[in-house]
Amino acid sequence: MPNSPDVPRVLLDECLPRKLKREFIHCVVSTVPEMGWAGKKNGELMKVARGQFQVFVTADQNLRYQQNLAYADVGVVVLVATNNRIETLAPLMPQVNEALQTIAAGQVIEIEVLIE
Repeated sequence: MPNSPDVPRVLLDECLPRKLKREFIHCVVSTVPEMGWAGKKNGELMKVARGQFQVFVTADQNLRYQQNLAYADVGVVVLVATNNRIETLAPLMPQVNEALQTIAAGQVIEIEVLIE
């Protein structure tokens, strides 16, 4: 998919499975390790992602409490699940892809597994 201003650039946190990349649509996805940023703390990731990515996708539910995201240049999607296995997270991806179309810089959207 070509890079364009209309196509969100997404950074996938290293705590999530790389295979999750396949579940994104209408965006360009890079993983933290692909960018050479493995091992960086969230605050540092937010700084290096600035200007390169519009959205950071993570499972770190504490991120909003650790960082002042109101001043971040990226939106954050937090996947809330009992584990980080692809089988558990894949059903969340339609909601994630929908959120990517409207998320704003500094906004945090939590998407969780609904247990029936």
